[in-house]
Amino acid sequence: MITKSELNDSWYEVLKSEFSSSYMADLSIFLEKEFFDYAVFPPKQLVFECFNRTPESKVKALILGQDPYHGINQAHGLSFSVQGAQRMPPSLRNILKELRFEYESLTMSSGDLSSWADQGVLLMNSTLTVRQSEPGSHQNMGWERFTDAVVEHLSNEREDIVFILWGKFAQSKARLIDQTKHLVLMAPHPSPFSAHKGFFGCGHFLKANEYLIEKGYDPIDWNIY
Repeated sequence: MITKSELNDSWYEVLKSEFSSSYMADLSIFLEKEFFDYAVFPPKQLVFECFNRTPESKVKALILGQDPYHGINQAHGLSFSVQGAQRMPPSLRNILKELRFEYESLTMSSGDLSSWADQGVLLMNSTLTVRQSEPGSHQNMGWERFTDAVVEHLSNEREDIVFILWGKFAQSKARLIDQTKHLVLMAPHPSPFSAHKGFFGCGHFLKANEYLIEKGYDPIDWNIY
């Protein structure tokens, strides 16, 4: 199930020791059975889409989600994003509401955040798969160790990355980040249950771009076409 051929070469070189670990072998066995017995999202070919869309050398920011969306035709391997004309989940609607507050003139024609990924925003969930209609169903099966390794690598081997952590689950990975080398932005999750507790008004999109410009990088074009 989990093979080198499915992952961008730049990321495989970084993560190859994870692929030879016992936990990854166990995770692969688990996923083979899950994909056979249940509807699992995203589709197999999109499980590593966030890495394939954003090569390691191009990462300027990371927006960390929890699980993929667990509804039909929603998850496509990028955290918080949905493709095409799919109805936007509530968390995504709140993200775009905050974005509109920070940048009033943005174009937002869909909920597909692929253009962000193409510019160097790694849209990674902490758990990369989920069973249909069962949020959290693939947690604690090994994915968290894999995504921990991604965060640790970016923290240790790169500089000046913006880590955007919304909600307690994402913020649990802050311990892996060297905050003397990177910018860490934290706020409540954009879910309707918590967005009004500090997510709205957090200013993270503006702050991310201000930091990138200060460090000599091109800012992120947050328009969604």
